[in-house]
Amino acid sequence: MDRDQVLQLHIPEPKHRPGELADFSHLRLPLAGEIRRPPIAASAYEIRDLAYELIRVLDDEDRAVGPWAQPLEPAFLLRGLRAMMLTRAYDERMFRAQRQGKTSFYMKCTGEEAVAVAQACAFECGDMFFPTYRQQGLLIARDWPILDMMCQVYSNSADRLKGRQMPVFYSSREAGFFSISGNLGTQFSQAVGWAMASAYRHDRHIASAWIGDGATAEPDFHYALTLAAVYHAPVVLNVVNNQWAISCYQGMAGGDESTFASRGIGYGVPALRVDGNDFLAVYAATRWAAERARSNLGPTLIEHFTYRAAAHSTSDDPGRYRPQDESAKWPLGDPIERLKRHLVAIGAWSDAQHAALVAELDETVRETGRRAEALGTLNAGPLPDPASMFEDVYKEMQPHLKRQRREAGLEPGGTPRPAEGA
Repeated sequence: MDRDQVLQLHIPEPKHRPGELADFSHLRLPLAGEIRRPPIAASAYEIRDLAYELIRVLDDEDRAVGPWAQPLEPAFLLRGLRAMMLTRAYDERMFRAQRQGKTSFYMKCTGEEAVAVAQACAFECGDMFFPTYRQQGLLIARDWPILDMMCQVYSNSADRLKGRQMPVFYSSREAGFFSISGNLGTQFSQAVGWAMASAYRHDRHIASAWIGDGATAEPDFHYALTLAAVYHAPVVLNVVNNQWAISCYQGMAGGDESTFASRGIGYGVPALRVDGNDFLAVYAATRWAAERARSNLGPTLIEHFTYRAAAHSTSDDPGRYRPQDESAKWPLGDPIERLKRHLVAIGAWSDAQHAALVAELDETVRETGRRAEALGTLNAGPLPDPASMFEDVYKEMQPHLKRQRREAGLEPGGTPRPAEGA
């Protein structure tokens, strides 16, 4: 041993910084169709290699190949394509609305649409989603009205949440979409608990949750894996590795040392790593995991290897921490373009049809936006009734709240009482 050797701390650094050229040649990407598809009863140990590989279905010729390719009808794939396109058109509209001062905050999911939409297509009605703030595609794929989503972002008079949530923190019991939490990681624990309750009631519905790569460093991630493994909870746990946790490189959460999927192995949880920009691969892996859960075989951890093409949020400037060309250099491409090319290749779609659908969805979003803005925005138009602040605190309003509401002059449908001397 060299007595003069001193200790050094390893600080993870991204491969490239602003002003440098992006280069992803260090990534090892297996060919589409190359990764085996195991039986759903396989143990975490038996399929440990799949936590390090990358499940891909669409090849460079836009064909669906390999054991994970499912016999899917073109009409089904077209519905998925439409939902992803609508999600992107909705994002663009609401991003512009924030820049115009009509809302305080917005978060886009550009480049990650397949993660939410393909997964929504793989679950059943009645299954419960515990999302983070970049899975708006779950609601859109389940045909939830974008008018309702816009009203929530604006916190206007038609906001069902009555202005009590941050913009984009949607909630819909009817769509099986659990209230989004800004405390990242909590949805993993909540999903496991919901799934355990479903099994305890001998129901047939399962749960699914999503977090980003950064949130895997939170305690809730580990609590959830422990409980899910011990009780064989019927849950699918998703890590969306989009390379950046706000402005922090995914290596700060341990992504350079091993894959995020591999963390499931130590808990005895089968884990898959999937190309998150391949709609068909995401769908197939999710169906596999959902079938496991519904067959009382327990949880699955899925890492979706993707890329956040847009800023983290409207409060973020990605040019300060990554090269301008990084998203364009991402080797797994764009999920919408890849599914479109596949549909064209099998003769179920055309460039002209695609362009027409883009125009149709843009007009749908514009018209819906006008309707939403007529119901109020952050800085104009009607807002939720001030009296509603006293509602929904208890199942039945308590006497002291009724008294406070009366003293404030906020009877239902009324207006605040002017201050004395005003």
